[in-house]
Amino acid sequence: MTGQQDDFSHLDRAGRATASLARSPRLTVNIAIAGGILLAWFILGAMAIRGAEGRLPGVPGDVVLRYLPQLPLPDVLDRFFGMCLTPAPLDAGGAPVLALIVMWFLMAVATMLPSAAPMIRTYCEIADTARIKGEPVAHPLLLVAGYLSTWLVASIGFAVLTLLVHAFASSARLLDPVSGLAAAAALLVAGLYQFSSLKQACLTKCRNPFSTLFSNWSAEPGGIFRLGLKQGLWCLGCCWALMLVMFAVGAMNVFWMALIGLFTLIEKQTAGRLPTRVAGAILLVWAVALLVVSA
Repeated sequence: MTGQQDDFSHLDRAGRATASLARSPRLTVNIAIAGGILLAWFILGAMAIRGAEGRLPGVPGDVVLRYLPQLPLPDVLDRFFGMCLTPAPLDAGGAPVLALIVMWFLMAVATMLPSAAPMIRTYCEIADTARIKGEPVAHPLLLVAGYLSTWLVASIGFAVLTLLVHAFASSARLLDPVSGLAAAAALLVAGLYQFSSLKQACLTKCRNPFSTLFSNWSAEPGGIFRLGLKQGLWCLGCCWALMLVMFAVGAMNVFWMALIGLFTLIEKQTAGRLPTRVAGAILLVWAVALLVVSA
């Protein structure tokens, strides 16, 4: 679209840059997503470095983390880290529980948002086509907001589960790995779910976002937000069990976060069931080994 309304020559450099971003939703979305993912990994990495100092040896990657310098961070983040890294009672409320919710949400942004990029890119392509035709279209960030809202609700559930698990587990700190039967149960559920029909159905939806986006297309902001919620539910249905692995390896284990994030990205981009079943088999063998050791 051209014309007087697209002439921003009268603006200064910052104004022209802002106007260009407003005219290019795809660029805005890419910047927002990349910035969010990098920020989430930065905060989680800083937490992991602090958490490795007082943890018992044996957690994968802690040896490397102990040699990394602590990053200078604002006081608010230091208080946030402290609430996440110290024990909290089952009836903990207020700030400690909120900190746990934020921590799980950051993990979701870091590990799950990259795998949603194809879905978001598909929407941007459809939206660009509609915009070129002069048709009304909702901004892609509304789709992202809906998707992340699903994971925010899920983060509340994972935070409550963290309190419940560690109320009955013998671990020094809230985010340390659980051991014995608790760890085996988490791995067993995660492994079995990899072979379930529900997992496969959700994975199929995640692999083929175009049909869902096209069949549920809406020019209304609320409709696109709900569409993001729906895609987020499919993603949650695909990946929630894998998040349980973090209880067995430690919620602040950034190496396992990266592995799970990479696996979900590969799983959603690969046709067939081989990656899903191989991961399930590994988790089940791991769970049985823990049961044997704990017996």
